[in-house]
Amino acid sequence: MASFIIEGGHKLHGEITPMGAKNEALEVISAILLTDEPVTIKNVPNILDVNNLINLLSKMGVKVKQIGSHDWTFQADNLDMEYLGSQEFVQRCSSLRGSILTLGPLLGRFHKACVGKPGGDKIGRRRLDTHFLAIQELGAKFNYSTERGVYEIDANELKGTYLLLDEASVTGTANIIMTAVLAKGNTTIYNAACEPYIQQLCRMLNSMGAKIEGIGSNLLSIEGVQSLRGTEHTILPDMIEVGSFIGMAAMTGSDVTIKNVSYENLGIIPKMFSRLGIHIERIGDDIHIPEHQHYEAASFMDGSILSLADAPWPGLTPDLLSIMLVVATQAKGSVLIHQKMFESRLFFVDKLIDMGAQIILCDPHRAVVIGHDNRFKLRAAKMSSPDIRAGIALLIAALSADGMSMISNIEQIDRGYEDIEGRLNALGAVIKRIQ
Repeated sequence: MASFIIEGGHKLHGEITPMGAKNEALEVISAILLTDEPVTIKNVPNILDVNNLINLLSKMGVKVKQIGSHDWTFQADNLDMEYLGSQEFVQRCSSLRGSILTLGPLLGRFHKACVGKPGGDKIGRRRLDTHFLAIQELGAKFNYSTERGVYEIDANELKGTYLLLDEASVTGTANIIMTAVLAKGNTTIYNAACEPYIQQLCRMLNSMGAKIEGIGSNLLSIEGVQSLRGTEHTILPDMIEVGSFIGMAAMTGSDVTIKNVSYENLGIIPKMFSRLGIHIERIGDDIHIPEHQHYEAASFMDGSILSLADAPWPGLTPDLLSIMLVVATQAKGSVLIHQKMFESRLFFVDKLIDMGAQIILCDPHRAVVIGHDNRFKLRAAKMSSPDIRAGIALLIAALSADGMSMISNIEQIDRGYEDIEGRLNALGAVIKRIQ
């Protein structure tokens, strides 16, 4: 297990570029299973979750070739279907939640799939009902082996149908789309997730010969096709990294420029940081965060304190609430953070309280943050990263704190952030990785 030693209190300065989006990468890399032709994917982030998925595909028999520092070519023309039932496959799936995204393309192309119960963040229950119920309506049959922890799925024939999803699940929508593109007839998906990740997946599939309409909305229409061809696709910059760097610059009082952010795909994110009092300057496709001595959280029109809550796109992504909570600790004013989707994602706040933050954890979903207005800094502390987003939030807190902090279990951070210490040290941070 590795740890970070962080010397807090240093201002950052310079430019930083976000890597490719983790969530999009997991979807579009899984989609290569839908064709036997080569698929090239560019701007792939070099992070643990994505690398584990690429290794899993290689074990399945996919021809994998890295053609640049962040560019890969995949060809799934000779899969080892027997491997999908092996214990090794099950074990690999159990450590990677993104493995569930192989379900849709395997079922769509081969009419059978075997998926181990996926692992990932320890942030509460993340059910798979949306995936399974919709795919069953397309004609699949599921069998869960409790002994092996494996879902075995098969379908003699997949037929398009009308689907009304019980929740706008991003991975659920992705799996359903990848199942439906090769099903017979037309499929309508209502209450579909419409995040930029899903939009990118749909555009990639259309470039492969799929027929998907309604991209960017929560109502998708898919006309099934016989087969798909190869393509080339470029992954968007990771909007969660962009939000993380905005929060990091504000908390450390730094002057930072975030390059090539694909601003049009950030949605409400800049506006929500602005509500915390952070001044954001857009320069072309870059974002400039000037040095902040103070930033003041807005209030609602009736005078009540600001409430930040996650919601399906185009609402605020839940992946940024941990970062916004940390940023609020140094704002002027009070903020209610309402994490609706995951019941364990706010439990890291006890570590911030130990650092001197004024936070009231109301219940597993809500926390009230009373900002310090930079009157005094957080204290250094020894901490452990419980998940990707809490880990980066604790790193931001440590960078702004007085003294030397230590964060263990940083493999969680590595799952979503490429060479984060190297990139931040280049801006003037002092972070050391130790084993």
